[in-house]
Amino acid sequence: MAQEYKRWYDHDPLLLKVINMLKDYKSELREQAEIFLKSIEEKVSKETLERFYAMAKPLNGGKRWYDEDEVISKTVELLRIVPTDVQKRTAENFIQALKSNGIELKE
Repeated sequence: MAQEYKRWYDHDPLLLKVINMLKDYKSELREQAEIFLKSIEEKVSKETLERFYAMAKPLNGGKRWYDEDEVISKTVELLRIVPTDVQKRTAENFIQALKSNGIELKE
């Protein structure tokens, strides 16, 4: 029987770490989130990304921690809907990008 998780990102410790980092350091990591979104736009187009986000965001404006910033919100929503193998690769790339930019990660 498969384990059930409370939140969609609890299944992968690295993904959980990235989400918690985005939550705790929204303003510091916003630039990395923008880079992530630009790389997605290059693959699927800005219009496709905007259409997806229009469908994914809550109608009432959202009360989730990531709804306060559109860039962070788009990043989290994209991570939420991609397949788990893509989530894992994205989380690994995100961590690697932070390290290569000299950002120290707390273990």
